[in-house]
Amino acid sequence: MRKSRILGTGSAIAEKKITNHDLESMVDTNDEWIRTRTGIENRYFADEDTCTSHLASRASLKALEAAGLKAEDIDMIIVATITPDMALPATACLVQEQIGATKASAFDLEAACSGFLYGMAVADQFIATGFYEHVLVIGAEVLSRILDMEDRNTCVLFGDGAGAVVMGPSKDDKGILSFELGADGSGGKFLHMPAGGSKIPASKESVENRLHYVKMEGSDVFKFAVRAMESSSIASINKAGLKIEDVNYMVPHQANIRIIQSAAKKLNLPMEQVKVNLNQYGNMSAASIPVALDEAVRENNIKSGDNVVMVGFGGGLTWASCVMKW
Repeated sequence: MRKSRILGTGSAIAEKKITNHDLESMVDTNDEWIRTRTGIENRYFADEDTCTSHLASRASLKALEAAGLKAEDIDMIIVATITPDMALPATACLVQEQIGATKASAFDLEAACSGFLYGMAVADQFIATGFYEHVLVIGAEVLSRILDMEDRNTCVLFGDGAGAVVMGPSKDDKGILSFELGADGSGGKFLHMPAGGSKIPASKESVENRLHYVKMEGSDVFKFAVRAMESSSIASINKAGLKIEDVNYMVPHQANIRIIQSAAKKLNLPMEQVKVNLNQYGNMSAASIPVALDEAVRENNIKSGDNVVMVGFGGGLTWASCVMKW
Protein backbone atom coordinates (compact mmCIF):
# COMPACT_ATOMS: atom_id res chain seq x y z
CA MET A 1 0.00 0.00 0.00
CA ARG A 2 1.40 3.37 -1.06
CA LYS A 3 1.19 6.59 0.90
CA SER A 4 -0.50 9.49 -0.90
CA ARG A 5 0.33 13.16 -0.65
CA ILE A 6 -0.85 16.53 -1.93
CA LEU A 7 1.17 17.59 -4.96
CA GLY A 8 -0.43 20.98 -5.57
CA THR A 9 -3.20 23.28 -4.32
CA GLY A 10 -5.40 25.92 -5.92
CA SER A 11 -8.43 28.08 -5.15
CA ALA A 12 -10.92 30.46 -6.74
CA ILE A 13 -13.29 32.94 -5.12
CA ALA A 14 -16.53 34.30 -6.59
CA GLU A 15 -16.65 37.76 -8.13
CA LYS A 16 -18.96 39.95 -6.02
CA LYS A 17 -17.87 41.08 -2.55
CA ILE A 18 -20.73 41.33 -0.05
CA THR A 19 -19.90 43.10 3.22
CA ASN A 20 -21.85 42.97 6.46
CA HIS A 21 -22.89 46.54 5.75
CA ASP A 22 -24.29 45.46 2.38
CA LEU A 23 -26.43 42.88 4.15
CA GLU A 24 -27.87 45.55 6.44
CA SER A 25 -29.87 46.82 3.46
CA MET A 26 -31.11 43.32 2.58
CA VAL A 27 -32.14 41.79 5.90
CA ASP A 28 -32.68 42.75 9.55
CA THR A 29 -29.08 42.50 10.77
CA ASN A 30 -26.02 44.64 11.40
CA ASP A 31 -22.24 44.42 11.17
CA GLU A 32 -21.65 44.14 14.93
CA TRP A 33 -24.22 41.34 15.32
CA ILE A 34 -22.58 39.27 12.56
CA ARG A 35 -18.97 39.89 13.60
CA THR A 36 -19.43 39.22 17.31
CA ARG A 37 -21.37 35.99 16.77
CA THR A 38 -19.49 34.53 13.82
CA GLY A 39 -16.29 36.45 13.06
CA ILE A 40 -17.43 37.03 9.47
CA GLU A 41 -16.96 40.44 7.84
CA ASN A 42 -17.21 39.71 4.11
CA ARG A 43 -18.23 36.97 1.72
CA TYR A 44 -18.28 36.66 -2.07
CA PHE A 45 -21.28 35.77 -4.25
CA ALA A 46 -21.05 34.47 -7.80
CA ASP A 47 -22.44 36.55 -10.62
CA GLU A 48 -25.35 35.20 -12.63
CA ASP A 49 -23.12 33.69 -15.30
CA THR A 50 -20.93 31.75 -12.85
CA CYS A 51 -21.80 28.31 -11.51
CA THR A 52 -20.07 25.72 -9.36
CA SER A 53 -18.24 23.98 -12.21
CA HIS A 54 -16.66 27.29 -13.30
CA LEU A 55 -15.18 28.00 -9.87
CA ALA A 56 -14.12 24.37 -9.55
CA SER A 57 -12.33 24.48 -12.90
CA ARG A 58 -10.48 27.70 -12.03
CA ALA A 59 -9.24 26.22 -8.76
CA SER A 60 -8.28 22.97 -10.51
CA LEU A 61 -6.11 24.67 -13.12
CA LYS A 62 -4.20 26.47 -10.36
CA ALA A 63 -3.71 23.20 -8.48
CA LEU A 64 -2.45 21.50 -11.63
CA GLU A 65 0.00 24.32 -12.24
CA ALA A 66 1.27 24.07 -8.66
CA ALA A 67 1.70 20.30 -9.06
CA GLY A 68 3.56 20.69 -12.35
CA LEU A 69 1.03 18.47 -14.12
CA LYS A 70 -1.33 18.74 -17.08
CA ALA A 71 -5.03 17.97 -17.12
CA GLU A 72 -4.31 14.85 -19.21
CA ASP A 73 -2.28 13.48 -16.27
CA ILE A 74 -5.37 13.27 -14.04
CA ASP A 75 -6.91 9.81 -13.63
CA MET A 76 -9.93 10.76 -11.50
CA ILE A 77 -11.88 13.89 -10.55
CA ILE A 78 -13.90 14.07 -7.34
CA VAL A 79 -16.07 17.14 -6.70
CA ALA A 80 -17.45 17.60 -3.20
CA THR A 81 -20.44 19.94 -3.34
CA ILE A 82 -23.99 20.52 -2.14
CA THR A 83 -24.61 23.01 -4.97
CA PRO A 84 -23.97 21.10 -8.21
CA ASP A 85 -24.61 22.85 -11.50
CA MET A 86 -27.56 20.49 -11.96
CA ALA A 87 -28.86 17.16 -10.70
CA LEU A 88 -27.17 15.39 -13.59
CA PRO A 89 -24.64 15.12 -15.05
CA ALA A 90 -22.21 15.29 -12.15
CA THR A 91 -20.39 18.59 -11.78
CA ALA A 92 -17.15 16.59 -11.90
CA CYS A 93 -17.97 15.59 -15.48
CA LEU A 94 -18.48 19.24 -16.39
CA VAL A 95 -15.13 20.10 -14.82
CA GLN A 96 -13.48 17.25 -16.73
CA GLU A 97 -14.66 18.77 -20.03
CA GLN A 98 -13.80 22.35 -19.04
CA ILE A 99 -10.19 21.63 -18.08
CA GLY A 100 -9.55 18.94 -20.71
CA ALA A 101 -8.90 16.01 -18.37
CA THR A 102 -9.79 13.51 -21.07
CA LYS A 103 -8.41 10.44 -19.24
CA ALA A 104 -10.21 11.05 -15.96
CA SER A 105 -13.15 9.23 -14.46
CA ALA A 106 -15.38 11.68 -12.60
CA PHE A 107 -18.08 11.80 -9.95
CA ASP A 108 -19.57 14.04 -7.26
CA LEU A 109 -19.57 13.41 -3.53
CA GLU A 110 -21.95 15.01 -1.03
CA ALA A 111 -21.07 15.27 2.66
CA ALA A 112 -21.75 19.00 3.03
CA CYS A 113 -18.93 20.92 4.71
CA SER A 114 -17.04 17.68 5.43
CA GLY A 115 -17.15 16.73 1.76
CA PHE A 116 -13.66 17.79 0.75
CA LEU A 117 -12.00 15.60 3.39
CA TYR A 118 -14.32 12.72 2.47
CA GLY A 119 -13.15 13.19 -1.12
CA MET A 120 -9.51 13.17 -0.08
CA ALA A 121 -10.08 9.94 1.83
CA VAL A 122 -11.56 8.31 -1.28
CA ALA A 123 -8.68 9.55 -3.44
CA ASP A 124 -6.19 8.24 -0.90
CA GLN A 125 -7.54 4.70 -1.31
CA PHE A 126 -7.23 4.73 -5.10
CA ILE A 127 -3.65 5.97 -4.88
CA ALA A 128 -2.69 3.65 -2.01
CA THR A 129 -3.71 0.55 -3.99
CA GLY A 130 -2.00 1.73 -7.16
CA PHE A 131 -5.30 1.89 -9.03
CA TYR A 132 -4.66 5.53 -9.96
CA GLU A 133 -1.63 7.83 -9.93
CA HIS A 134 -3.15 11.31 -9.85
CA VAL A 135 -6.53 12.31 -8.43
CA LEU A 136 -8.00 15.82 -8.48
CA VAL A 137 -10.13 16.52 -5.39
CA ILE A 138 -12.26 19.66 -5.42
CA GLY A 139 -14.53 21.34 -2.90
CA ALA A 140 -16.75 23.87 -4.69
CA GLU A 141 -19.92 25.75 -3.83
CA VAL A 142 -22.23 28.50 -5.07
CA LEU A 143 -24.22 28.66 -1.86
CA SER A 144 -25.70 32.07 -2.66
CA ARG A 145 -28.18 30.26 -4.95
CA ILE A 146 -29.73 28.36 -2.04
CA LEU A 147 -29.76 31.13 0.59
CA ASP A 148 -32.98 32.68 1.84
CA MET A 149 -32.11 36.37 1.91
CA GLU A 150 -35.00 36.93 4.31
CA ASP A 151 -33.50 34.56 6.91
CA ARG A 152 -30.81 36.46 8.82
CA ASN A 153 -29.75 33.31 10.67
CA THR A 154 -28.40 31.72 7.48
CA CYS A 155 -27.94 34.31 4.73
CA VAL A 156 -25.15 36.14 6.60
CA LEU A 157 -23.03 33.00 7.03
CA PHE A 158 -22.21 31.65 3.59
CA GLY A 159 -20.15 32.51 0.51
CA ASP A 160 -19.13 31.08 -2.86
CA GLY A 161 -15.77 29.64 -3.85
CA ALA A 162 -13.74 26.56 -4.72
CA GLY A 163 -10.54 24.88 -3.63
CA ALA A 164 -8.70 21.96 -5.20
CA VAL A 165 -5.78 19.64 -4.59
CA VAL A 166 -3.93 17.22 -6.84
CA MET A 167 -3.07 14.03 -4.97
CA GLY A 168 -0.49 11.45 -5.98
CA PRO A 169 1.87 8.85 -4.51
CA SER A 170 4.50 9.92 -1.98
CA LYS A 171 8.14 9.00 -2.48
CA ASP A 172 9.19 9.55 1.15
CA ASP A 173 7.69 9.72 4.64
CA LYS A 174 5.64 12.82 3.80
CA GLY A 175 1.97 12.63 2.95
CA ILE A 176 -1.33 11.48 4.41
CA LEU A 177 -0.97 9.82 7.82
CA SER A 178 -4.59 9.26 8.83
CA PHE A 179 -8.27 10.04 8.30
CA GLU A 180 -11.25 9.96 10.60
CA LEU A 181 -14.75 10.14 9.10
CA GLY A 182 -18.12 10.03 10.79
CA ALA A 183 -21.82 10.78 10.53
CA ASP A 184 -24.93 11.02 12.68
CA GLY A 185 -28.03 10.96 10.50
CA SER A 186 -30.29 11.64 13.48
CA GLY A 187 -29.07 15.25 13.32
CA GLY A 188 -29.90 15.72 9.66
CA LYS A 189 -32.87 17.90 10.54
CA PHE A 190 -30.60 20.54 12.07
CA LEU A 191 -29.08 21.58 8.72
CA HIS A 192 -30.89 20.76 5.51
CA MET A 193 -32.64 21.96 2.36
CA PRO A 194 -36.12 20.38 2.34
CA ALA A 195 -37.12 20.52 -1.34
CA GLY A 196 -35.60 19.74 -4.70
CA GLY A 197 -35.13 16.00 -4.24
CA SER A 198 -37.39 12.97 -4.57
CA LYS A 199 -39.11 13.62 -1.23
CA ILE A 200 -40.33 17.11 -2.13
CA PRO A 201 -39.90 17.67 -5.88
CA ALA A 202 -39.95 21.22 -7.17
CA SER A 203 -43.47 22.59 -7.44
CA LYS A 204 -45.29 25.88 -7.18
CA GLU A 205 -46.06 25.09 -3.54
CA SER A 206 -42.47 24.19 -2.63
CA VAL A 207 -41.22 27.45 -4.13
CA GLU A 208 -43.91 29.56 -2.48
CA ASN A 209 -43.12 27.94 0.89
CA ARG A 210 -39.40 28.75 0.46
CA LEU A 211 -38.39 25.10 0.79
CA HIS A 212 -35.52 25.33 -1.71
CA TYR A 213 -33.35 27.26 0.76
CA VAL A 214 -30.97 26.13 3.50
CA LYS A 215 -32.63 25.70 6.90
CA MET A 216 -30.53 25.55 10.05
CA GLU A 217 -30.99 25.17 13.79
CA GLY A 218 -27.97 27.24 14.76
CA SER A 219 -27.61 26.36 18.44
CA ASP A 220 -27.84 22.61 17.79
CA VAL A 221 -25.27 22.79 15.00
CA PHE A 222 -22.94 24.88 17.15
CA LYS A 223 -22.96 22.40 20.02
CA PHE A 224 -22.40 19.49 17.65
CA ALA A 225 -19.59 21.31 15.84
CA VAL A 226 -17.58 22.01 18.98
CA ARG A 227 -17.70 18.35 20.01
CA ALA A 228 -17.02 17.02 16.50
CA MET A 229 -14.07 19.30 15.72
CA GLU A 230 -12.31 18.38 18.95
CA SER A 231 -12.99 14.64 19.05
CA SER A 232 -12.32 14.08 15.35
CA SER A 233 -9.01 15.96 15.46
CA ILE A 234 -7.80 13.91 18.42
CA ALA A 235 -8.93 10.66 16.79
CA SER A 236 -6.92 11.42 13.63
CA ILE A 237 -3.86 12.43 15.64
CA ASN A 238 -4.01 9.15 17.55
CA LYS A 239 -4.46 7.12 14.35
CA ALA A 240 -1.39 8.84 12.91
CA GLY A 241 0.67 7.68 15.91
CA LEU A 242 1.26 11.27 17.00
CA LYS A 243 0.64 13.27 20.15
CA ILE A 244 -1.16 16.60 20.37
CA GLU A 245 2.16 18.38 20.93
CA ASP A 246 3.41 17.00 17.59
CA VAL A 247 0.88 19.08 15.64
CA ASN A 248 2.38 22.16 13.96
CA TYR A 249 -0.59 23.65 12.11
CA MET A 250 -4.37 23.32 11.79
CA VAL A 251 -6.61 24.08 8.82
CA PRO A 252 -10.19 23.97 10.15
CA HIS A 253 -13.55 24.34 8.44
CA GLN A 254 -14.36 28.05 8.39
CA ALA A 255 -17.81 28.29 9.97
CA ASN A 256 -17.54 30.24 13.21
CA ILE A 257 -14.56 31.81 14.94
CA ARG A 258 -15.64 30.55 18.37
CA ILE A 259 -15.73 26.96 17.11
CA ILE A 260 -12.25 27.36 15.60
CA GLN A 261 -10.86 28.90 18.79
CA SER A 262 -12.30 26.04 20.86
CA ALA A 263 -10.67 23.42 18.61
CA ALA A 264 -7.33 25.25 18.69
CA LYS A 265 -7.42 25.40 22.48
CA LYS A 266 -8.06 21.65 22.64
CA LEU A 267 -4.94 21.05 20.54
CA ASN A 268 -2.90 23.58 22.53
CA LEU A 269 -2.28 25.56 19.34
CA PRO A 270 -1.85 29.35 19.38
CA MET A 271 -4.06 31.04 16.79
CA GLU A 272 -0.91 31.93 14.82
CA GLN A 273 -0.71 28.22 13.95
CA VAL A 274 -4.34 28.04 12.82
CA LYS A 275 -5.52 29.19 9.41
CA VAL A 276 -8.47 31.57 9.66
CA ASN A 277 -10.03 33.29 6.66
CA LEU A 278 -13.75 33.17 7.44
CA ASN A 279 -13.66 36.91 8.14
CA GLN A 280 -13.05 37.42 4.41
CA TYR A 281 -15.05 34.58 2.84
CA GLY A 282 -17.61 33.31 5.32
CA ASN A 283 -18.56 29.64 5.31
CA MET A 284 -18.00 28.13 1.85
CA SER A 285 -19.06 24.63 2.92
CA ALA A 286 -17.00 22.00 1.04
CA ALA A 287 -14.74 24.75 -0.36
CA SER A 288 -13.73 26.17 3.03
CA ILE A 289 -10.91 23.77 3.92
CA PRO A 290 -9.24 23.55 0.48
CA VAL A 291 -9.35 27.34 0.03
CA ALA A 292 -7.84 27.83 3.48
CA LEU A 293 -5.20 25.18 2.77
CA ASP A 294 -4.25 26.80 -0.53
CA GLU A 295 -3.85 30.19 1.13
CA ALA A 296 -1.79 28.74 3.98
CA VAL A 297 0.52 26.99 1.51
CA ARG A 298 0.95 30.05 -0.71
CA GLU A 299 1.56 32.26 2.34
CA ASN A 300 4.27 29.77 3.42
CA ASN A 301 2.55 29.22 6.76
CA ILE A 302 2.99 25.46 6.31
CA LYS A 303 6.60 24.29 6.15
CA SER A 304 8.08 21.07 4.82
CA GLY A 305 7.86 18.40 7.53
CA ASP A 306 5.03 20.09 9.45
CA ASN A 307 2.31 17.85 10.90
CA VAL A 308 -0.94 19.42 9.71
CA VAL A 309 -4.47 18.69 10.93
CA MET A 310 -7.45 19.45 8.69
CA VAL A 311 -10.86 19.10 10.32
CA GLY A 312 -14.46 19.92 9.46
CA PHE A 313 -18.11 19.25 10.18
CA GLY A 314 -21.30 19.71 8.21
CA GLY A 315 -24.86 18.77 7.40
CA GLY A 316 -25.72 15.13 7.65
CA LEU A 317 -24.60 15.55 10.31
CA THR A 318 -21.07 14.67 9.24
CA TRP A 319 -17.52 15.22 10.43
CA ALA A 320 -14.06 14.48 9.08
CA SER A 321 -10.40 15.05 9.87
CA CYS A 322 -7.05 14.28 8.33
CA VAL A 323 -3.45 14.40 9.53
CA MET A 324 -0.62 14.76 7.04
CA LYS A 325 3.10 15.43 7.09
CA TRP A 326 3.69 18.26 4.65
